[in-house]
Amino acid sequence: MMDAQTWRAGCCCLLLLALVGSTRSEGVQSCEEVRKLFQWRLVGAVKGLPDSPRAGPDLQVCTSKKPTCCTRKMEERYQTAAHQDMQEVLQSSSSTLKLLISRNAAAFQETLETLIRQAENYTSILFCNTYRNMALEATASVQEFFTDVGLYLFGTDVNPEEFVNRFFDSLFLLVYNHLISPGVTDSSLEYSECIRMARRNVSPFGNIPQRVLAQMGRSLLPSRTFLQALNLGIEVINTTDHLQPSGGCSRAVLRMQYCPLCQGLTLSRPCLGYCLNVARGCLAHTAELSPHWHAYTRSLEELSDAMHGTYDIEHVLLNFHWLVNEAVMQAHLDGQTLSEQVSKICGRPIRAATQSPRCSFEGSKEKHGMKISPRNSEETLANRRKEFINSLRLYRTFYGGLADTLCVNELAAADGLPCWNGEDIVKSYTQRVVGNGIKAQSGNPEVKVKGTDPVINQIIDKLKHVIQLLQGRSPKPNKWELQMGSGGGMAEQVSGECDDEDGCGGSGSGEVKRTLKITDWMPEEVNLSDVKQIHRTSGSSTLDITGSGCSAATNFMAFMLMGAVMLLPWLW
Repeated sequence: MMDAQTWRAGCCCLLLLALVGSTRSEGVQSCEEVRKLFQWRLVGAVKGLPDSPRAGPDLQVCTSKKPTCCTRKMEERYQTAAHQDMQEVLQSSSSTLKLLISRNAAAFQETLETLIRQAENYTSILFCNTYRNMALEATASVQEFFTDVGLYLFGTDVNPEEFVNRFFDSLFLLVYNHLISPGVTDSSLEYSECIRMARRNVSPFGNIPQRVLAQMGRSLLPSRTFLQALNLGIEVINTTDHLQPSGGCSRAVLRMQYCPLCQGLTLSRPCLGYCLNVARGCLAHTAELSPHWHAYTRSLEELSDAMHGTYDIEHVLLNFHWLVNEAVMQAHLDGQTLSEQVSKICGRPIRAATQSPRCSFEGSKEKHGMKISPRNSEETLANRRKEFINSLRLYRTFYGGLADTLCVNELAAADGLPCWNGEDIVKSYTQRVVGNGIKAQSGNPEVKVKGTDPVINQIIDKLKHVIQLLQGRSPKPNKWELQMGSGGGMAEQVSGECDDEDGCGGSGSGEVKRTLKITDWMPEEVNLSDVKQIHRTSGSSTLDITGSGCSAATNFMAFMLMGAVMLLPWLW
């Protein structure tokens, strides 16, 4: 089956050969041009084609009082061709839209997969650079966490609260064994599990797990819904591309496109009004999608616009390691208290000097892809979404204007030219032209439309459902905004409306603001036992590095770490 563009190109070539043909029905002496078009379109010669016009009393649709170049068998073949033409025209018209959505859906998924891998690398680098004694043991927990992130993003039924808590339970076990109570040899499963479960009672990481869960919930669910919505858009287009035209539609297309050939009118085109009646009748059910498709594209745009700050998956994933670092530091600094609390719950472990396996990061980072790659600010996920939405906006009225687009751009005769009205060549079409949609077809003189289409109704229901999801995932605007920090990284500006789970602190006056600057700096290994004292003041936290065993480089990195801690949200 030829596609619509091939068919139109071929017709143009053959019509150039038919310039000697008449554009009027009177005086047709030969059916030679009709035979050429028929044989080309339907592939191969067909026996019984008339050489000259003759009476056609057996014709069912292309009836005429004048001599005809068609037989009943030709009309049946034209009927099949008209059916195919309708489907090909629909597929050709939607091909650009379908390509736009499908390519972006694939690109977004690929970008998200890349972000997940990069965030996992960032977290692994944090352990290898700063907490090497626990790095190898942390690998499994880090990998499991980001695997669960990916599964959730791409539609698997996993619970974010469960995998976030599971990660911090495992993290506390590592922190306890390596920083709070190093040298533990009681590594029984029961004792380890007791420490893991104790995390929920002793809260070693403060509100950081809650903040991670809040940020993951805000960012993962909108991104997941966005991807699901794109896949539904592809499903809608695939469904309408393969709708079967009704018998009445096929006969109307036959009369409009092929019946002129029976009278030797090889160069004729349908009148615009006539074409609109046929196309609007054939696409009446499809036009019912129009308001829902419009709402679907608007809802996608609104959700995309709202996905910034802690609602932006790229921002959340690529800064996850900072919260992990903050959590480890907070637990270590409260180590004595936590050790006493765990001992009350799980008992005192057996201690002995042990040497934990260390992360040989320098020799393996290139091999395992554990490196921080510079990111182009022009290639962010947010920018890609913006470009996609700008393109999609052009198709908001696609289904409502499909019939008009087909007639005006492809099928109908230009204004002022003689045209085919279904019976003969005329100066203009005099019948009433109906509007779009099922209700408007009651007065259609060319196509009879009955009832509703159950396939279209099903697609409408799916669109309504995803619109509700999209609108339900759109957060309040202007709550978070991203700014560029002076160090080339990202800065997260929090307004006075921030919630407790955002990590905001203050008097509750609503005037507290915090800027979290994210740069490409990754802390080198720091001996946290050198952190001797914490000065806590209202609204701020200060680290006093007093250890005498720090090298100059370590003191410098500790100083940098202190600055990062002061900037990071810290609730005591």
